[in-house]
Amino acid sequence: MIATRLTERFGLEAPIVSAPMAMAAGGRLAGAVSEAGGLGFIGGGYCDPEWIAAQFGEAGNRPVGCGFITWALDEAGPALFDSVLARGPAGVFLSFGEAAPYVARARDAGVPSFVQVQDVAGARAARDVGADVIVAQGSEAGGHGATRGTMSLVPEVVDAVGRDALVLAAGGIADGRGLAAALMLGADGVLVGTRFWAAEEALVAEGFQRAAVEATGDATQRTSLPDVARGLDWPAPFTIRTLRNAWVREWETVPGGPASDEARGAYARAVAEGDPDGAPAIAGEAVGLIHGVRPAAQIVEAMMQEARVALGRW
Repeated sequence: MIATRLTERFGLEAPIVSAPMAMAAGGRLAGAVSEAGGLGFIGGGYCDPEWIAAQFGEAGNRPVGCGFITWALDEAGPALFDSVLARGPAGVFLSFGEAAPYVARARDAGVPSFVQVQDVAGARAARDVGADVIVAQGSEAGGHGATRGTMSLVPEVVDAVGRDALVLAAGGIADGRGLAAALMLGADGVLVGTRFWAAEEALVAEGFQRAAVEATGDATQRTSLPDVARGLDWPAPFTIRTLRNAWVREWETVPGGPASDEARGAYARAVAEGDPDGAPAIAGEAVGLIHGVRPAAQIVEAMMQEARVALGRW
C-alpha cells in the first residue's frame, strides 16, 4: 500500500483512479479497478440514462463513481444527475464545463465531487466552488483536453489549491513510474485513462486496442476531426487526442472535414466494426508504455509494484 490523502479519504489501497472515459469505461472496468484497491469510474459521458443505469448494474456492489461531460449534462437536465446521486456513488466526476451547480448538489447529497481542469485558473475556480478532488489534466491525455503539459501543470495546481482539495495528476500516466512521479510532484494520486482503456474489461473494440498497443506516443495527435464526424459541437479550446491514422491524414486536408452524411456514416460504421483504419483509436501519448491488453487488477498491481520500486530508489 502507498498511503496518501486520497487513499485515506476514500479507503483505498492504491492511489489510482480510473478515468470515466465516455462509452469505454463501463461498470465491469470501474468495478474491477475498485475491487483491486483503486477507485473506478463509469464514463457517463454524453448522458445516456439507460446506458448509465446498465453500467451501474455491471459494477455490482463494488463502490464506483460516475463521470460526466459537464456541457452535455447541462443539456440533459437535472433528473439524470439526481438519479446518479440517489445511487450513492463513490463520487461524481465533472469535466469541460461549469461545475459549480453540480458540486453543490453533490455536496448536499453527501457525494464527493471530482472536477477535472486543464489550467491553474480552472483549478482555483474548482477549489472556490468546493470540489473535493481536483484533477490536473495535461495535454498528453487521450480523449478531450487542452494544451498544458502534465509535468508542470500538476505542481502548479498543487501550489495553487494548497490543502483545500485533493489533487490528482492526469495525462500520460500508464505505469508505476508515472505514479511515483505524480506523487513526487505533490499529487495525492493519479487518474489513469489510456492504460485502462487497454484493459480486458474496457468497452473498446479489439481492433482499436491492437492498434494502440502497436503504436508509440509519437503516433498520437490532437484534432477536432472525430467530433466533426460525430456531429458534436465541442467548445473551444478542447480537442481530442487520437492515434494518427489514414482517416486523419485524409480528412485533415479537406476543408470542413468529414461533415457530410456519407462521411459521418462511414465513420460510424468503422467505429461499430472496430476498424482502426476507418476511424482513429481515441488514446493518449501513454500508448507507447502499453505492451498488451491485461485485466484491470493486473494493471493496478503492476503500477503499485513499479511505483514502490521507483520510490524506493530515492
